[in-house]
Amino acid sequence: MKLFLSLSLLLSLTFFKAQEHISSFNALTLTYKFHPKFFMYAEGQLRSIEDYTYPDYYEIKGGLGYNLTKNHKPFVGLGRYATYKDHAINKEEFRVWLQDVIDVKKGVVKFENRFRVEKSWFHEPQTDKNSQRMRYRYRLNVSVPLNSKEVKKGTVFANVYDEIFLVTPMKPTFARNRVYAGGGYQIDNNFGIAAGYLWQREFNASSNQNFHFVYLALNINIDGTNHPVKTFDYPGAD
Repeated sequence: MKLFLSLSLLLSLTFFKAQEHISSFNALTLTYKFHPKFFMYAEGQLRSIEDYTYPDYYEIKGGLGYNLTKNHKPFVGLGRYATYKDHAINKEEFRVWLQDVIDVKKGVVKFENRFRVEKSWFHEPQTDKNSQRMRYRYRLNVSVPLNSKEVKKGTVFANVYDEIFLVTPMKPTFARNRVYAGGGYQIDNNFGIAAGYLWQREFNASSNQNFHFVYLALNINIDGTNHPVKTFDYPGAD
């Protein structure tokens, strides 16, 4: 209890000193397994970055994945992203990406290695400016069920991850780092919830920024294969 209070006080002092604040990060995900090997994934996000109560960012994305093996899942996706400023769209983005996810299990602990390559096209309506970007991401996500040997109905789980972002042609190349800690609960065979804290560090040529998000998500899994063994995915803040 003393440790918790000390950490809370330290975090509060840090926010006060840096004049930083808590932002919101809300997500709805859908994973649909329509074939023993193939699955579709869709996600909607709504974030409030400047003001916790006012959404100023959204994204809608999805794609197709393939279960190459039990622990190896290549994926191709695309999405639309928009940032608002002064109640008007400030920047629009169309993005496509390729990713590979390789899982390594040690007992009940799963180490998810995610590699992603993204191509983005940006448009800024207020200035009619267009630009492009390549981005490379790596995420190590460690997850563990807390009250069972695997994730199933009624399972409480915890997960932490670290993700790095490299960009080109912008500078600096090392553009972002994300650290997440949280957990969740698999309600039944279709619905799961997750919540946690996400710290995001933005590296810029002139100055760096810290963002602090409260992450809340509803994850929906639909298995249309009638396979007797149900498996569940609980994607982290993306």
